[in-house]
Amino acid sequence: MGSPAASVRCAIVRDPELTMRPARATDVRGIRELVAPYVDARAIVPKPVVAYYEGVQEFLVVERAGRIVGCGALHVMWEDVAEVRTLAVDADEKGQGIGSSLLAALLERARDLSVRRVFCLTFEVGFFAAHGFAEIDGDPVTPDVYAEMLQSYDEGVAEFLDLDRVKPNTLGNHRMLLTFPA
Repeated sequence: MGSPAASVRCAIVRDPELTMRPARATDVRGIRELVAPYVDARAIVPKPVVAYYEGVQEFLVVERAGRIVGCGALHVMWEDVAEVRTLAVDADEKGQGIGSSLLAALLERARDLSVRRVFCLTFEVGFFAAHGFAEIDGDPVTPDVYAEMLQSYDEGVAEFLDLDRVKPNTLGNHRMLLTFPA
């Protein structure tokens, strides 16, 4: 992907007006505007503004003419597990491969970090299944790792562990996991 600050053309999207790049702190407003309809529809779990700033370095954005039309983040949760978070595409831009391009770039980031498994919590089962994810049931980590992860304050970790305290906010979502070949 080049240097972290470099802009890159979307690998899958064949539209020269679209540019994918790492997010900047000044993008948080645009990211929040993009995800607001998803939050309102309960497709993305709401989080405070400060959480977007704290995690901005995890985000990639796709722009068209300076406007953010897609975003997604990769959050490392453990030595071999990361989560795809806040993957969203502007409603007017759907169907053009922006989501697939973002997911491919986030998965490449996971590989670069030597993460073997990538988790997501989603209503979009078909989309993620088409990219190799499968639904998971039960505990996705060993008991000792589970005990360590319980110490995290991160809501995404709680979702990954399927803790009862997050279930009211995640009703209907599916826990999915992609494991890279060894």
